[in-house]
Amino acid sequence: MQGLMMDYQLTVDRILEHANRFFAHKQVITKQPDGSIHRYTYGDMYRRVKRMAKALVQLGVQPGDRIGTFSWNNYQHLELYYAIPGAGAVCHTLNIRLHPDQLAYIINHAEDKLIFVDGTLLPALERLADQLPTVEHVVVFNAPREVQSKLPGLLHYEDLVAQSDEDFTWRCTDERQASVLCYTSGTTGNPKGVLYDHRALFLHAYGECQANALGLCELDTVLPVVPQFHVMAWGLPFGCPMAGANMVMPGPHLNPAALAQLIEDERVTVAAGVPSIWNGLYQELRSKPRDISCIRALVVGGSAMPRGLIEAYERDLHVNVMHAWGMTEMSPLGTVSIPHTQHQQLSQQEIWDIKALQGYALAGVELRIVNDAGEELPWDGTTMGELQVRGPWITKGYYKVEPAPESFTADGWFRTGDVATITGDGYMCITDRTKDLIKSGGEWISSVALENKLMAHPKVVEAAVIAIPNQQWGERPLAAVVLAPNASANEEELIGYLAESFAKFELPDKIVFVAEVPKTSVGKFDKKVVRQRFAEGQLL
Repeated sequence: MQGLMMDYQLTVDRILEHANRFFAHKQVITKQPDGSIHRYTYGDMYRRVKRMAKALVQLGVQPGDRIGTFSWNNYQHLELYYAIPGAGAVCHTLNIRLHPDQLAYIINHAEDKLIFVDGTLLPALERLADQLPTVEHVVVFNAPREVQSKLPGLLHYEDLVAQSDEDFTWRCTDERQASVLCYTSGTTGNPKGVLYDHRALFLHAYGECQANALGLCELDTVLPVVPQFHVMAWGLPFGCPMAGANMVMPGPHLNPAALAQLIEDERVTVAAGVPSIWNGLYQELRSKPRDISCIRALVVGGSAMPRGLIEAYERDLHVNVMHAWGMTEMSPLGTVSIPHTQHQQLSQQEIWDIKALQGYALAGVELRIVNDAGEELPWDGTTMGELQVRGPWITKGYYKVEPAPESFTADGWFRTGDVATITGDGYMCITDRTKDLIKSGGEWISSVALENKLMAHPKVVEAAVIAIPNQQWGERPLAAVVLAPNASANEEELIGYLAESFAKFELPDKIVFVAEVPKTSVGKFDKKVVRQRFAEGQLL
């Protein structure tokens, strides 16, 4: 027997229609490349999105065409999140920090028809001018009228808006229609594309607005520091208009001082970014205090925030830290770590232990851990297994790639590549990536656990642990450590510090001190490069 519910398609245009109807007065604030502040409302945005969607159709954009965006977080980029899908096309966010070869690969693999580019990034895209056979036009914004380019069919964003009008009917009528395309960061092999449909993005926005998740609401002012090219700024450009929250877009101004000033000036309540961003902001606020008492949630994802930094934020700055976890393949949010009522009697140290976990699944996401045979493992907080997920906003395949057993199980679960434990009450903890686990003498050693402990040391800012070959034990840990400014420490001191928490066999054989741990384009430690440097004899 079938239900009797209306056929209501969950398409992203409905999010914008809702924002325009009920929150037309709420603001989008952008810090422009020249440092000035641009302000307008969701009502203003709605009208400009309609004009741009119609302009795209007038340029010959067909349903399903891929349209690239190459930009910082700003109001024009936000408009494109709705105008491109609204025209029936696919918004393909391009990672501005990729190597030119990878960037060219992604554009050509997606067969982008147009690319929208921020004028400050035009030189980076111009390097590929003769490598983009499918691109018919490049549309520039935040650039002077007289700008010249070797890129094909240069147009100006504001010209398209001005020459169009608002008499436009959305061309996204099916929630299963493709909406956004994001590529993984490609730390191993070529990046892989994840093609989201409208339904996934709509339900994901519902998910992060849940009170037991980010709890976005009309009272919030949200600062997505996480780039819009990094899994759509974690879905916040859809969640915020749905909730009626103000948005603060930092543009290219991502240094700690600029972010601290934005938070104070705009009274930001929710800020989202990777640990390296929040580490820099903490150091800035300790040296030059600002009033950031407005923040109710400092959301951290991309990689685990060291427990010591969580404690420092909450103890020294009285800022609530909210750990979250997800992946490009998950749209991306999967879990958050918020202590529940059963934790109220715990000590503050035990609360911070919980906040350092990746947390419980949002309603709509299912988790399990399995062994090498694919058998489910118990949720006891100690048993480690491969983490697998499924849900309505999780991909079932990669763009133009046949589903493979190393990524997807026969019964429909996505294999994350993470190794995790899950407590009896459902709090998940990533212990490592499968490729980063260290197997020493038949025992597994967690590189993440060692890294987090090292970064809890007051003299350590960054730490990356890799496996190095060992004739007797197979593999042994090596730690690359960055010391805090003006700090002094030696290998013996840090090994002794680790020995307080780890068995002797788990301790690194060697600690090397480096100026910086290399990072991927989305701010994660790039252990591939660390391993390469060891192989080349640079970490001796």
